[in-house]
Amino acid sequence: MRTQVVVVVGAGPVGLTAAMDLASRGIDVVIAEIRHAGDPPSVKCNHVSARSMEIFRRLGVAAKLRDAGLPADFPNDCAYRTSATGIELCRIEIPGRATRYSATGGPDTWWPTPEPPHRINQIYLEPILFSHAAAQPRITMLARTEIVAIEQDEREVVALARNLDSGDSFRIRASFVVGCDGSRSLVRKSIGANLSGTPVIQRVQSTYIEAPDLAALMAPHKPAWMVLALNPRRSGTVVAIDGHDRWLIHNHLKPDEPEFDTVDRDWAIRAILGVDERFEYRILSKEDWVGRRLVADRFRDRRVFICGDAAHLWMPYAGYGMNAGIADAVDLCWQLAAHLNGWAPASILDAYEAERQPITDQVSRFAMDHARAMMAQRGGVSAEIEDDTPRGHAARAALAKEAYDLNVQQYCCAGLNFGYYYDASPIIAYDGETPPAYTMGSFTPSTAPGARAPHVFLRDGRSLYDAFGHGYNLLRLDPLIDVGPLLSAAERAGVPLAVIDLAPDVANQAYAEKLLLVRPDQHIAWRGQALPDNPKALIARVTGAAGVDVATPVAAVPA
Repeated sequence: MRTQVVVVVGAGPVGLTAAMDLASRGIDVVIAEIRHAGDPPSVKCNHVSARSMEIFRRLGVAAKLRDAGLPADFPNDCAYRTSATGIELCRIEIPGRATRYSATGGPDTWWPTPEPPHRINQIYLEPILFSHAAAQPRITMLARTEIVAIEQDEREVVALARNLDSGDSFRIRASFVVGCDGSRSLVRKSIGANLSGTPVIQRVQSTYIEAPDLAALMAPHKPAWMVLALNPRRSGTVVAIDGHDRWLIHNHLKPDEPEFDTVDRDWAIRAILGVDERFEYRILSKEDWVGRRLVADRFRDRRVFICGDAAHLWMPYAGYGMNAGIADAVDLCWQLAAHLNGWAPASILDAYEAERQPITDQVSRFAMDHARAMMAQRGGVSAEIEDDTPRGHAARAALAKEAYDLNVQQYCCAGLNFGYYYDASPIIAYDGETPPAYTMGSFTPSTAPGARAPHVFLRDGRSLYDAFGHGYNLLRLDPLIDVGPLLSAAERAGVPLAVIDLAPDVANQAYAEKLLLVRPDQHIAWRGQALPDNPKALIARVTGAAGVDVATPVAAVPA
């Protein structure tokens, strides 16, 4: 069968985002998914980053997501206790969704964005994304469809598919295939990509339970989205799924516990919760997983690409596994759309691997390093941590400070959200300035090419990002600058380019340059105090039409 232009393999959050992004840019998409339409996902991801929420805002689904998940007034705090029902050591305060936009104070309310993070489990997230995607006229869903092989030549890709219910086989012809098919990706194998890194960092015995009486036992403490239990018997994590009676419990196995069944599951759950054998709960599912640090050695072979878990796997610290996959999808899909819509050559697609592979490798190392620090902290809990003695009080105070200082950077991770930048892209016009260092917790806004355009609110209350069009956007801080030559060069090349005048007082100190060219993914492609002396060359650079050294600056006319 000959179908739409792009086939997306996998209808998880990353695949659905890829499809929605392509559709929003006028590209027809077929999604192939092995599950039945609407089948609930497993209880995996629990956090949507601010950067992902910005993307969902643009795609028109952020409000629906914000209204789902935990009850509106349920605190999104991370609390550290000797057990879920034990002594509270400290807590990292994070607003619930009722006050997410208005809260002030604390480490998680200063976000420079129109869309702060959102705590929502994947069992609520994915159905909303699925419903929103299925309603798009350019997206065709093929449920119970397995892609069994992929063939390609210089003109097209052929995905060999099989209907899992009827057994019928068929062929899907497309321009490109995007593999968002998870850790065992058939698409990754089809392009000969190999994962490398650290195959096992830690095993985690995870259990999804229903426990109607647990909230009452924890009632002496303020509720928390996540409770991290630290005691010498068994440390673990308890995640509130619905804010009532469903919880996900992570039992972090120790280095000398090599198998998931090394530790008795029931005993570990009770030790983490701080309850005895009389406490009743029901296991809904077992969600055991292995924490790794693996990154594919290639993200592309000609017309076939991989995103998300198909391209990289790591410990889910800072909640950035799924979110990194969403960032992959958006980076790739605006480039695919630019080519398929006719305003960029196929060479623009060389930027995807050059941009995303180094970033995912770096994030994977952040996650691995943090995982090892957490493992050391859990393994070093004092035997006196629960004692009502001066030594016990001192042990709790010391651990409280250590736990807060170590973990505030991952739960309030502005750096991971906003600080990443692309420093070796063939479609960015660099000018020699290196953006601020990329870290997990801290963030300094930058207009260096490759960085995310700093966010500001406009005078009419809109987000700057809401004013952006689907193509390139030229921010102009001096309305007297004649940008006609750049607009003409873009028009001749068929490149969509909108001019947005930004008053200097609105820009505050975030923008020092008078002109900034912002890509469709909100990253800066070029900046200057005046137009470049060759606008045509700049348009060629940022659309992949110029085979130039990425370190070569684009000269500007003297201001």
